[in-house]
Amino acid sequence: MMNYIWLFLIAVSVVVAAFTGNIGAITKGAFDSAKTAVDIALGLIGIMTLWLGMMKIAEEAGLIKVLARLIRPVSSRLFPEIPRDHPAIGAMMLNISANWLGLGNAATPFGIKAMEELQTLNPQKDTASNSMIMFMGLNTASITLVPMTIIAVRAGLQSSDPTAIIGTTIFSSLMATVTAVLAVKTFVSFENGMAGFKSEISKSWKGWTFFFAILVAILLAMKYHVFTPITESLPPYLFKNLITLISRWTIPLLLLLIPSMAILKKVEIYEVFVEGAKEGFQVAVKIIPFLVAILVAIGMFRSSGAMDFFVTIISPFTNLIGMPADVLPAALMRPLSGSGTLGIITELLKTHGPDSFTGQLASTIYGCTETTFYVIAVYFGAVQVKKIRYAVPAGLIADTVGVLAAVFICRMMFL
Repeated sequence: MMNYIWLFLIAVSVVVAAFTGNIGAITKGAFDSAKTAVDIALGLIGIMTLWLGMMKIAEEAGLIKVLARLIRPVSSRLFPEIPRDHPAIGAMMLNISANWLGLGNAATPFGIKAMEELQTLNPQKDTASNSMIMFMGLNTASITLVPMTIIAVRAGLQSSDPTAIIGTTIFSSLMATVTAVLAVKTFVSFENGMAGFKSEISKSWKGWTFFFAILVAILLAMKYHVFTPITESLPPYLFKNLITLISRWTIPLLLLLIPSMAILKKVEIYEVFVEGAKEGFQVAVKIIPFLVAILVAIGMFRSSGAMDFFVTIISPFTNLIGMPADVLPAALMRPLSGSGTLGIITELLKTHGPDSFTGQLASTIYGCTETTFYVIAVYFGAVQVKKIRYAVPAGLIADTVGVLAAVFICRMMFL
């Protein structure tokens, strides 16, 4: 799959640049992106060294196994191939929790560690396992409880309520996550033939029916302002203060609690930390070729003017669903580049105002979707998996649903 996507991005870039006269721009874009890829990888060394060292301490202290036991009812359904209490479960939970709280710097090392643990269970080392693809789906469409980056941007642009998009982001990212799980399970079922697909449907329809019933109830409650009396009775800026508290204290508390709990278990925390930290440099170097490959293709695509071409093609559809045309470039850019998307959305917030419908929708889209191609390149590159099967389509389907859900909920809440 990545072979065709990579070739598609490069080929479209060259063709569009030939017609628009941007050949020189895509050459510069390719070279700049290659440098950016190396800078990103080198910048990850320190962060990965720190968190992989802390992960090793948590593992030696038995904290990872405890975490795995706590989430076993859910993990056994999502990852049936993984043995009970396997370290991969705890590492995945740490990664997902970091994503929930918007702690991107901590999420990446945890995610790479989880992929390394999953690789130990993978019988075909160059091919992504079902568990790897499910984990990637949960990353590219992670539930976001605290979209810290975009909240900070909104606050900097003097939004009257920077945290107003928390509810819409949670809803949209939840829809994207459910879609990712369904997409991966559907692809797996079809690989096993129609009989496997029917078996999966018969096993899970009750659970999904209950989930969507709860979802409809929540939507109706939001539509008819059931929660309004509760929220109006809360002190002003409660959510803002709570989010600030979480963002400031989560990482320091983790850095304190993990070694403190480990020392009670008689773990030689300094020696264990150094042992785990040694992996940081090696992993960062391993992902450089994968990052260069995907970021160069994305850089060429952006520089060629191909993005404007695709906006023109898709805009009639987005007009039908009530999505402002100004927001479309951000939605298309999000799976490709986080920094590029943030730049587009920041400009939208400056132009239309952070509290406008366009500003609220753009902010929600940033919080509920992920840089799918970057995540796939980093995580699979870290374990040298080349055949990623249907990880990309599952991630892109989830991103699409996340954007559609954002349009739906923002129109309900802000219009």
